[in-house]
Amino acid sequence: MKNPLKRGPLADECIQDSEPVDYSANVTATLIVPAACGGQRVDLVLARLLPQHSRSRLQTWIREGKVAIAGGTIVEPRRKLWGGETITVDMAADEPSATLAAENIPLQIVFEDDFLLVLDKPAGLVVHPGNGNRSGTLLNALLHYLPQLAAVARGGIVHRLDKDTSGLMVVAKTLEVQTALVRQLQARTVRRCYQAVVRGILEQPGIVDAPIARHPTVRTRMAVVKSGKPARTHYRVLTRFAACTLIECALETGRTHQIRVHMNALGYPLVGDPLYGTGGGRLPRGPAFPRQALHACRLALSHPATGAAMSWCSEMPADMLELVERLLREKRSMATAGGSSDGPLIEIS
Repeated sequence: MKNPLKRGPLADECIQDSEPVDYSANVTATLIVPAACGGQRVDLVLARLLPQHSRSRLQTWIREGKVAIAGGTIVEPRRKLWGGETITVDMAADEPSATLAAENIPLQIVFEDDFLLVLDKPAGLVVHPGNGNRSGTLLNALLHYLPQLAAVARGGIVHRLDKDTSGLMVVAKTLEVQTALVRQLQARTVRRCYQAVVRGILEQPGIVDAPIARHPTVRTRMAVVKSGKPARTHYRVLTRFAACTLIECALETGRTHQIRVHMNALGYPLVGDPLYGTGGGRLPRGPAFPRQALHACRLALSHPATGAAMSWCSEMPADMLELVERLLREKRSMATAGGSSDGPLIEIS
């Protein structure tokens, strides 16, 4: 079976003719651009010569001035190469995880092997340290559970969930596996499904295809913006309550706050969402809930070493389950009093 960690042919002669990488003590790679790569963009060539790194990471290094051609720093990933140039790449870690404290924070591991682990993140746990938030995060917990992750960018974290979103995440144990999983995300072959409770009654399944970018005036929020990055969310109805709907969302893309932004733009904000849940003025306020009612319930991908199709499921957490049961009781109560009882009743798992 072909190893999925090995990239397929794209000017394979570039790989065959390239000089070996010189890894020095200060983590600098020195490369000779093969003649066959002449006319290609520098970021594409580097992605071939340094396949353990994702192209987005290489582009970041270029823009940060960590890449030089013949001793001259470059900052434009689209720069074309002639072939034969000497390129040096300062491959310092994006953020040295070794400087963060390992903390004994319990993790709920769903799956683990020599290449990756899948965990079920509880609501309230921040994934990655930020400004003024250097402890108590998932990354701190991972560094305690697997100290070797200090050598992997972002501690092996491949994708994120918001602090108050619960559910499944995958973590890579090596840089090569991390890059392979990032490429699956970029190719949109990783399947991520979420359960959410939204305000209002959704009648039909649908797709939201709307670009997302930083909100033009409220910088803590994202928004549907014409010039934003492409974003696509599929949704379907699981059950309808008196004034809310339990839905399942599947992501094609993974933009920040994507489901929250898309459902709000559609006019059905998530119950409990502190950033976007105040929208939908035509809708009832919705039930009280201390966080956005959003749970990453299913994850499917190709194993980065074997190519085997793998999938995992996570049961709805207790707080969301209690919310759904409360909404079901309210619906039944209204039906008994003569209100509408349209919509399926389902067993939540």
